[in-house]
Amino acid sequence: MKAQGSVFKYGSHVDTDVIIPARYLNASNPEHLAKYCMVDIDSNFASQVKLGDMIVAEHNFGCGSSREHAPLAIKASGISCVIACSFSRIFFRNAINIGLPILECEEAAKRIESQDEVSVDFITGEIINLTKKETYQATPFPEFIRNIIDEGGLIEYTKRTMAGSEEI
Repeated sequence: MKAQGSVFKYGSHVDTDVIIPARYLNASNPEHLAKYCMVDIDSNFASQVKLGDMIVAEHNFGCGSSREHAPLAIKASGISCVIACSFSRIFFRNAINIGLPILECEEAAKRIESQDEVSVDFITGEIINLTKKETYQATPFPEFIRNIIDEGGLIEYTKRTMAGSEEI
């Protein structure tokens, strides 16, 4: 389970209202949300992001409201991973619930710059900045979280798990 892409870099306290502004929440369609992802902090994000790209931010990424639309908009935009020093706890859980990989790694978040090419191994937690030829170590996901992400989120994981279980 790996990802590689170019980086969009942001600072600290990027809140869910910036990730997907409330004025665009008239629909919960992921493709609709992706068109407006990050629009208030980076008006070029939606037009420049490519499948596999990554977001790197500093502290408290995803703070603010508990709206699930924020990680959904990020995932639907094509972002393969978000790396930050820290995440709001509710954003962290919402991201895992919808199958968006996120990693906490302060060194990577501080050293990686916008447009750096980065590779991430979710099994080992290794983050490689291919541009700077530097390696950083995040705590890897436990297997059960990797399974949730691999299935595309908690709902799909639960469906698969329930379909494979025998009724008692």
